[in-house]
Amino acid sequence: MQYLIGVDIGTQSTRAAVMEESGRILTQASKETELIYEGDRWVWQEPDRMYGDAVETVKAAVEKARIAPQQVASICMDAQMAGTMGIGKKGEAVTPYDSWLDKRCEDSWEELRAFGEDEIISITGAPVTYAHGPKILWWKKHRPEIYRKIDKFVPPGSYLTMRFCGLTGEQAFIDHTYLHFSGFADTRRKAWSDRLLRALGVEESKMPRIVCPWDLAGGLTKETAEACGLREGTPVVCGCGDTAACAVGAGITRPGVMYDVAGTASVFACAVGGYQPDVKYKTILFAPGVIEGLYTPMAYISGGGMCLKWFRDAILRGEKSYRELDALAEEVPRGSAGLIFTPHFSGRVCPNDGVIKGSWLGLTMRHDYRYLYRAIVESLAYEYKMYLDIIQESVLLEGGGSHVLSVGGGAQSALMNQIKADVLGLPVRTLENPDTGALGCGVIAGYGVGLYDSIPETVDRLTAQKQEFIPEPQGHLDYQPYTQAYRNSFERLRPVYTFLQKARHQA
Repeated sequence: MQYLIGVDIGTQSTRAAVMEESGRILTQASKETELIYEGDRWVWQEPDRMYGDAVETVKAAVEKARIAPQQVASICMDAQMAGTMGIGKKGEAVTPYDSWLDKRCEDSWEELRAFGEDEIISITGAPVTYAHGPKILWWKKHRPEIYRKIDKFVPPGSYLTMRFCGLTGEQAFIDHTYLHFSGFADTRRKAWSDRLLRALGVEESKMPRIVCPWDLAGGLTKETAEACGLREGTPVVCGCGDTAACAVGAGITRPGVMYDVAGTASVFACAVGGYQPDVKYKTILFAPGVIEGLYTPMAYISGGGMCLKWFRDAILRGEKSYRELDALAEEVPRGSAGLIFTPHFSGRVCPNDGVIKGSWLGLTMRHDYRYLYRAIVESLAYEYKMYLDIIQESVLLEGGGSHVLSVGGGAQSALMNQIKADVLGLPVRTLENPDTGALGCGVIAGYGVGLYDSIPETVDRLTAQKQEFIPEPQGHLDYQPYTQAYRNSFERLRPVYTFLQKARHQA
């Protein structure tokens, strides 16, 4: 039997999984990520630590699987999508990994918007966010001496795949599922935009080649192979973004499906067959899917899932599990008795408004931690409803989008699924295997080396739905005024958020 390895370079953890050719996840291993914070805007990771975590988790998963190194057919990585880092001519890290949670590039973000956001959206498929483009401009403007040393800018998955294979800067790559975040790509053509690069003063030579996720990147170096307990030369494919891998593992390979990736970033998306960038609302990112010709329009809450972890660990000091908190929140009425939470600890991204931050609105003495927790869960659904309304108005969704498929860690929460169903007014379905990222990576890895003939046909065979959460008519009615109040809060409280941001910077 042959095996496939998927590696997820996540925000909260690095995980590796060994998958049988049949699609069964045999073993998994994980290690908590070290995020480095400086102030309220700077967030990064050390590349050497990221490499060490990837190697360590692969080794642990392989050892637990008790398989021979020669049985591993291929490896595929998925990774955080909106962050970037600079590498040198030898492929070495020149900068830390500038996380998607990092907001230091605000002045560069304004520069891109001033250039013409409508044109950028039309070309790249995405509104201007705190992603690759503004981050690259930040290095150029604020650290020119380091910028000059950078041979290529790449996402973290590309860097780690390159390091696993010993690739140079000249061999650097980015796969097409990241292009909407790049700020400089003509996403529909899968090419770099000469117009955007010239206008913003960025050399095309600093952009990596554009590849497909299943393209072969190379083979494991002797050093990495020994550290992982694998054989030198084991094939490694180029890989893709984490949301893209989750979509593949969920069986979202054809137009007409809406889905929710309930992870660190709370992502709401759908699958369509045509390019329809959101120039009107500047909210939906038109992301290329793994499958050629498929797009996955999406919007997300930066760190939405991290709000729940923050509440559990920082407020409750880890004394309650998510399962216990879900059960206690079931006792709370819909709307948390007049309490609304805003989940934008890292600033609002879709649409982009960095001054908006986290808050509870309407707190009274009645509200204990059960109410506070439920309000956080409800806020994710309120934000999703805004995304859903824009998608239904602006995107030609084949098949109409009759339900939402939920994947990721949050998909295991019945409370979260039922609240989303009630707020959205659509059934929410879950899968037998909620960890679709590992399955998606495994299938891409296998397709890249010829183990599978077709990605869509393979995942059709390997995925099965588990449960359906039907929206309650009264629940949908009860949540409508809360959803509207949530929407209204951003514009009405924006002056307050603006003042608070200035106060934080001066503190």
